[in-house]
Amino acid sequence: MLHVTNGTSVSLDRTGLGGDILTWVDVLHEGPVPAGLGQAELSRLRGIFLDGVWPGDSPAADALARRDRTLARFTEHEEVALWFEHDLYDQLQLIQILDWFHGRTSGTTRLSLICVDRYLGSLTGQQLATLWPSRHTVTSAEFDLAAEAWLAFRSPDPMELEHLRHEDTGALPFLAGALLRHLQQFPSVESGLARTERQILDLVDAGRSDFASLFRADQQREERIFMGDASFARYVRSLSECRHPLLRDADGYSLTPTGREVLAGRADHVRLNGINRWLGGVHLLGAEALWRWDEAGQRLVRH
Repeated sequence: MLHVTNGTSVSLDRTGLGGDILTWVDVLHEGPVPAGLGQAELSRLRGIFLDGVWPGDSPAADALARRDRTLARFTEHEEVALWFEHDLYDQLQLIQILDWFHGRTSGTTRLSLICVDRYLGSLTGQQLATLWPSRHTVTSAEFDLAAEAWLAFRSPDPMELEHLRHEDTGALPFLAGALLRHLQQFPSVESGLARTERQILDLVDAGRSDFASLFRADQQREERIFMGDASFARYVRSLSECRHPLLRDADGYSLTPTGREVLAGRADHVRLNGINRWLGGVHLLGAEALWRWDEAGQRLVRH
């Protein structure tokens, strides 16, 4: 038995189910995930990005390569069970894994899925074990939709995702909501702020001046919490270290006059500070963004 899940916080080793556990250690909503690369090449690129942003004791590329080798030996197991949640972080991992398995499944290995609207890391081993009987064998519809979504996520044209989320995505019931949240990270048409950036400025304006309370308050604004504190800190830091800072970080966070102008929609963050951000296969770079998020219309638009 091989269990595959989103991180080490999931207590699968305490369920009594046995088997090996593989954690899918990648933050796919941050950094480059471009089209045209095989799994090995993509893992090397992701390792370079992860080491550059969050350096650890050992190279991330090595950890991703070990992960990939473990998955490649899936036929050694009678069953591979995927355990994932409803949020953006998990849904991106899920479509990547299902896309990899698409066409690879063996007649002797069952690929099963548990996907729930609960945060697996907060559940005890006993609570996780109660989910085990609900698992189902991955269907061809789930494989096909995951492959289509993974291709669209990695495309340099994000309109493919915009179109996909309006199609029938019922085979993976949490996918459409996750894709919506991903698209909300594109700069807005009103201010050039991603949703996370707008929430940060709004919360600081409301009096959240330290990182811990700011992070907790931001999570409370998310329909499905997907971002860890390290990713969140990166967004906070970018708002205070840009050419025209929107945040002041001195004895607590406060808005700069520029930050107030941008938050009010009277100035544009991208035009003031430029942008260098990967969102899946899309690289936004320069003093303008070709695609923007229209919050009022709930749609991605060319700009």
